[in-house]
Amino acid sequence: MSNEAPSRRHFLGGTAAGLIGTAIEPARAQLAPSDARAAPAQAEPFYGPHQGGILTPMQDSLYFAAFDLSATTRADLIALLKSWTIAAARLTAGQPAEPGRQSTDAPPLDTGEALGLDPSRLTITFGFGPDMFTLNGADRYGLGAQRPAALVDLPRFAGDELVAGQCGGALCIQACANDPQIAFHAIRQLARIGYGQATLKWVQTGFSTANKTNGTPRNLMGFKDGTMNPTAAAAPPIVWAGAEGPAWMAGGTYMVTRRIRIALEHWDRMKIAFQEQTFGRHKTTGAPLGGTNEFEPANFTATDANGDYIIPETAHIRLAAPVNNGGAAILRRSYSYNDGANFVAERWPPWHQGIEYDSGLFFQAFQQDPRTGFIKLFARMSKIDALNQFTTHVGSAVFACPPGTREGGFIGQTLFTAA
Repeated sequence: MSNEAPSRRHFLGGTAAGLIGTAIEPARAQLAPSDARAAPAQAEPFYGPHQGGILTPMQDSLYFAAFDLSATTRADLIALLKSWTIAAARLTAGQPAEPGRQSTDAPPLDTGEALGLDPSRLTITFGFGPDMFTLNGADRYGLGAQRPAALVDLPRFAGDELVAGQCGGALCIQACANDPQIAFHAIRQLARIGYGQATLKWVQTGFSTANKTNGTPRNLMGFKDGTMNPTAAAAPPIVWAGAEGPAWMAGGTYMVTRRIRIALEHWDRMKIAFQEQTFGRHKTTGAPLGGTNEFEPANFTATDANGDYIIPETAHIRLAAPVNNGGAAILRRSYSYNDGANFVAERWPPWHQGIEYDSGLFFQAFQQDPRTGFIKLFARMSKIDALNQFTTHVGSAVFACPPGTREGGFIGQTLFTAA
């Protein structure tokens, strides 16, 4: 009989298995490299100096989950992260979440909905929220002194209508894949493994056309979204933390998430010319107003015959451009979402009330420091961006995403070595 670990197609065979309890079992803390043999074209690497799912080219689907911690000791938290690391490495390589042979007399080592499916370029990204370091002003797990200064509590911005149940979290896991079932499967396994130590706080699904279109994906407003993102060559100094912060975060990054509901019914009634002035771009080509190519630099000084700026002063791209913000820049990796429909009262005229789409953008920004990245950019945008009459920020969170790990290590190991 082969000793090779079972693939997703065969993990239900065999007779031996361990029960899954509310605590993390010692066997799960024995770090071992993934032994999967997935098709290279469909598998993204898990191990490395940086976590995947940040500079990785965007996949089609997102499943994002924030967690509260119920682990009572530092040892429990470390065991949880070790178990999650093992499972994440296996899942991204196309293996069932936990090693071993499954018994029909025990709970599953993997829930099975990914059987027969390839990894679909699955990436799993972990983040640590402020509540992991301190809670209600008290140190937690002996980590309080290690909270980076850059892991700030986001200020309340103009127009925020934040829903408590869609904000914050002690931990987060981002799963991205080209198959929504693979992304959900990954979060489901990690939540199951963490039962008794971490509990779901909120989740968000998302989708993108990044893999299906040439160039930049379009958002639900019909405009190209992310044109000003830094190139792969220019991104590292914008994204990765370095010597300016704690040593344990070197090679990591800071993630800001914002759930932005869009009044699509209101937007759909606007003339295209007005929509283009709101964004500052041509809708079809994505070119800045007055230009012909999506990626040509916007001319923010150009005026029309009346002396008015061709790209209005309140246009989204003018307010978001690094050149107009002292060089402040972020890496956007955002997904559209559609969570059905429900009752809403619009913020702006005509102040319509009724059943509308619960749809919009799950905005994600990665940066070296939110204070000089997202916060600096959005403080002004939240006040005068023309898009604000169609958007409402209802969810918000910030996380420190530690550096990647090597085989045999675990996510966040540098933090616990430092603390």
